[in-house]
Amino acid sequence: MLAYIIGVVLFALCVGVSLALHEAGHLLTAKAFGMKVRRYFVGFGPRLWSFRRGETEYGLKAIPVGGFCEIAGMTALDEVDPQDEPRAMWRQKTWKRTVVMATGPFTHFLLGFIVLYTMAVTFGLPNLAEKPVVSQVSACVHDATSNEQLANPACGPGESGPAQAAGLRPGDEVLSVGGVTTPTWSAMVDEIQRADGPTPFVVRRGDETLRLTVDVPRVDRPVTTSDGEAAVAQVGVAGVTATRSFDYSAWSALGGTATFAGDMFAQTFEKLVEFPQRIPAVVEAIFGGERDPETPVSVVGASRIGGEAVEAGLWQVFLLLLAGLNFFMGVFNLLPLLPLDGGHIAVTWYEHVRNWLRDRRGKTAAAPVDYTRLSGITMVLVMIGGAVLLLTVTADIVNPIRITQ
Repeated sequence: MLAYIIGVVLFALCVGVSLALHEAGHLLTAKAFGMKVRRYFVGFGPRLWSFRRGETEYGLKAIPVGGFCEIAGMTALDEVDPQDEPRAMWRQKTWKRTVVMATGPFTHFLLGFIVLYTMAVTFGLPNLAEKPVVSQVSACVHDATSNEQLANPACGPGESGPAQAAGLRPGDEVLSVGGVTTPTWSAMVDEIQRADGPTPFVVRRGDETLRLTVDVPRVDRPVTTSDGEAAVAQVGVAGVTATRSFDYSAWSALGGTATFAGDMFAQTFEKLVEFPQRIPAVVEAIFGGERDPETPVSVVGASRIGGEAVEAGLWQVFLLLLAGLNFFMGVFNLLPLLPLDGGHIAVTWYEHVRNWLRDRRGKTAAAPVDYTRLSGITMVLVMIGGAVLLLTVTADIVNPIRITQ
């Protein structure tokens, strides 16, 4: 129980640090461009402690989640002292305003990369894409009518498994079996199980592409029928084991992490697109339905999962969840909706393009966008976001997603 509590607190603390660094990104770039930053606080609620350095007040508030960075003149509606007018954010060049607003979300991408790199050089990166990469090649293949027999094959002296005899090695990636492309391990297994006798394999080994012939035998294997019953069936077997994670050196981890981060970024975007259609499942879970593990979670739910991961010693899961949450926060904050950073960037570039077109027609630049005219839309989005947050927090309390039983 203590490990669980430590995991929950640690995960929540990591999220708080991520959000604080998000605001620090705004702070540092705004100061670098000469804008005036009035306040930088970590947390929300009543002030616990603060100090002033130069023109900026730094402090800590009672609820240590998130924070804020108050930049003078973020919009033309903000009151700014006359002497600070030239430094108002809305008066700065478009690219400077864009950098200041984008630095917050990109801080999450950087943090996600750092977490994944840490995983790569310690635990390795999991094979989430289920790439058909061979981890081990069996020394023999025999009939097995139970999982125990399958896990402990009795190989005799001089025996050689089909894949081993054909020349497959650990680290090989199987591109096709019997002329059928195998993008995943499951697809490869399906093709092997259908095979019988000499079967062509196309394999990638480093920079080489090899064509090997594996003499696939038909052997007894324990299977589960469509009714969920245990049975024994004859299937084709090559004698190879899947790679569950990839190990890296400190140098090779850079490339491996970049590739993995790109895949995770794409998956994050896909899940964000699917987000609205998963909300009904969250509501159903609140009222007693089975909680779909693919439904959205709040920071509360993510912290609970993090606690379970620590309790079970699954630090890979803890770090992967933390990296995924950072990627989600980065992508989400770049959405072109107010009051998100992406919404402010969208307004900035709307003004820039509008004034560029006016200049081409010989007209003067128009006034800055009146944010009061966008307040209605902003309020609706804030209310929708608050409702979704309330739903996910409620579901994470009454019917949480679990990784351990």
